[in-house]
Amino acid sequence: MSAFPIDYLPSPDPFVEFDIWLKKALAAHEIEPTSMTLATVTRDQKPNARIVLFKGFSQGGFCFYTNYESAKAQELEMHPNAALIFHWKTLELQVRVQGKVQKLSRQESEKYFASRPRESQIGAWTSAQSRILNSRKDLESKRLEVEKKFEGQEVICPPFWGGYRVIPEAFEFWVSEPGRLHNRFHYTYDKKTGWQINRLFP
Repeated sequence: MSAFPIDYLPSPDPFVEFDIWLKKALAAHEIEPTSMTLATVTRDQKPNARIVLFKGFSQGGFCFYTNYESAKAQELEMHPNAALIFHWKTLELQVRVQGKVQKLSRQESEKYFASRPRESQIGAWTSAQSRILNSRKDLESKRLEVEKKFEGQEVICPPFWGGYRVIPEAFEFWVSEPGRLHNRFHYTYDKKTGWQINRLFP
């Protein structure tokens, strides 16, 4: 059974519509409902993708956090454009987002970092993300060094760690329907007229 009626009409505001869909996913107890595929472009113009976690909105953008020296961060530095995909399998819903990417302020990154479990804070200092690791033993040794360094004190946000926001220029909402005749709603943004919505063939 579809998550929405066959004649469903989405909100004219894609952010309102996304909130409706995310709440449905949370209520359905989807596994990792805030997980999203982040697609970037490499130095040699090849697509690259991985799963990250959506951490809320900031100034009209989808936020996530990472090591600023990671592969994804380097790709975003060269090509500050990205695509996101949310897929909620149980509900058979999908949301695609395309947009420009910019770093969050240091204040925003530090505020979020302070809310993370201490284990994750230690992990951020431990990992030289995306670089070659000789052995698991080396990683564990590094973790012990970091734990000792911050023993008995607050773990501060690393200067090489922080957040990004993807500011949408386009959305697509996809609802599975029988016979592969899915419902697709595509939003694009115009500076003069705001968000425009069209229904697409499946």
